[in-house]
Amino acid sequence: MFDIGFSELMVIGLVALIVIGPERLPRVARTLGHLAGRLQRYVAEVKADINREVELDELRKMKDTVQEAASGIESSVQAELNSARGELDAAERSLNTAAASTVAESPKLPEKSG
Repeated sequence: MFDIGFSELMVIGLVALIVIGPERLPRVARTLGHLAGRLQRYVAEVKADINREVELDELRKMKDTVQEAASGIESSVQAELNSARGELDAAERSLNTAAASTVAESPKLPEKSG
């Protein structure tokens, strides 16, 4: 995050010791530590929220892709089903026509009286 070396920390500590004083320096350092911890937790929470949103967006895109694929499959299956129905209906009509013409052409057998 920050590129601060040991020598810079020593200078900052020395200036803080002179400005704040040795009595209040531990309390100020503790307060700064607590604030830094809160800041780190806040940054971690924001990162986690952003990651969750990104993952949620990816899941939504994946859901849309799967739904589009499912719709495509459904429409192709429906088209094939309609085609098969049409062929079956045509075959049934053909068989009915052939059966009707066979019945009409067949000679009638004389009835036996008994």
